[in-house]
Amino acid sequence: MQAVDDRVSYLRNLILRRAPGPDGRDDLLRRVCDVAARELSASGAGISVMTEDGIRAVTAASDPASERLEELQSMFGEGPCVDAYTSRRPVLISDLGDLMAKEGGRWPFYAPAAHADGLRAVFAFPLQIGAAHLGVLDVFRDRAGRLTATEFADALTFADVTVTALLDRQEQAESSGIVDIDDDAAEYRAELFQAQGMVMVQLGIPLGQAMARIRAHAYAENRRLSDVTRDIVARRLRLDRDGPQPGGSP
Repeated sequence: MQAVDDRVSYLRNLILRRAPGPDGRDDLLRRVCDVAARELSASGAGISVMTEDGIRAVTAASDPASERLEELQSMFGEGPCVDAYTSRRPVLISDLGDLMAKEGGRWPFYAPAAHADGLRAVFAFPLQIGAAHLGVLDVFRDRAGRLTATEFADALTFADVTVTALLDRQEQAESSGIVDIDDDAAEYRAELFQAQGMVMVQLGIPLGQAMARIRAHAYAENRRLSDVTRDIVARRLRLDRDGPQPGGSP
């Protein structure tokens, strides 16, 4: 037990001592992603805040490639992050290519797109404590292979640190009179709902189809979903009736 406690303390200290990213931002969640990627022999890591309706925002990522892999799940509404959140259990995919060959229908859009971006293994850990269900920590690898027992235990520690950081943000927000787990996530959800409504009215389609059309456009144009959403709300972009359709081959 002492060895386990020492390891947890070691990982927490690594996160606290981690220098700010190259952009100068000192974000605890970004530091969690950076240290998790290094200690878990991963190519990257990402954290997404989620809600019961599936709307989520990429809150932190260790690098642009990992942010892209997180964004792809927002585009398609499927992937390890979604499964880990809904099942409340870790999703451990040690060989994405093998999954595609054996279970091609599991993530028919996310898996081939992520594989094309170099993803070979992914491990998703739900961020939860009691009834609080906050989001998911994703760990990405550019090579196939399982987590070792030590790496799995370390990943759970990183998930616990992330939960604490998110709850601290919630407490700070409430003390400021703003009740949301993350300001960026709240703004993103508001923009996404607004964009959905605008596309629904413009194209005369149901709300669910409007979201699918926004995701399809983002993927077809190789853009981040958040950027497309922002352009729709700002009226810099108006989706065409004959534009990319959801359900097509990625």
